[in-house]
Amino acid sequence: MSLRWYAAVAGASLAIALLTGCDWMPGRPTEAERPVLPSQVKDFAALYGRNCAGCHGADGRLGAARPLNDPLYLALVNDKTLQQIIAQGTPGTPSPAFAESAGGELTDEQIRILARVMRKDWAAPERFKSVALPPYSLKEAIAAGQAPGDPKRGRKVYATYCARCHGPDGRGGPDGGSVVDGSYLALVSDQALRTTVIAGRPDLGKPDWREDVPGRPMTGQEISDVVAWLASHRVPFPGQPFPEAKAAARPARR
Repeated sequence: MSLRWYAAVAGASLAIALLTGCDWMPGRPTEAERPVLPSQVKDFAALYGRNCAGCHGADGRLGAARPLNDPLYLALVNDKTLQQIIAQGTPGTPSPAFAESAGGELTDEQIRILARVMRKDWAAPERFKSVALPPYSLKEAIAAGQAPGDPKRGRKVYATYCARCHGPDGRGGPDGGSVVDGSYLALVSDQALRTTVIAGRPDLGKPDWREDVPGRPMTGQEISDVVAWLASHRVPFPGQPFPEAKAAARPARR
């Protein structure tokens, strides 16, 4: 056979290889063997395990952060807010933003999957049909006609509803730790405080707003006031000397 014939065969083989994408070549992974890009993951368990379980627990409970597998919390927060929390995180706290648009790795569809399955598997809306839930946020409370939270009133509210567990000054008691510690308050937002006052922490035995004093649920105004009192204990540099102490220790200028 001539050299020209071999050249023609080689050219035809190359053309076929280019047209078929070389799928026939040995060592090329099959479609099932190819890695899945993070943006292509649609499985709730995989998304939750990679992005949420480290803080909120493997099944939505018993993590460092509040439980998401909590019907009361899911009754309190609507879908839009839940998706926003996942997407944007909570600025000023360890809760990060997961949306691609905010520097994370989750697509809008993946965020909707997380919120939808959490509500489908973990919510129990029938339990709260006859329950008048307090406003989720301070903004919603003010829109409903309540006054902004007041620390002075909040101190009295704390004494009534919280001191039994957390101590008379909030620094810890027989059934609860400190809620005025600067390092703790640096890790949580005002909204996180409010959510805990309303929904409690069932994983830690902390009751919700109806159960601190049996037969005497907290009013919406009392919730806002006690959150204002708690937030008033924040310091600019938790764990460091107070600004006054730092100023006193600084050598005077001449």
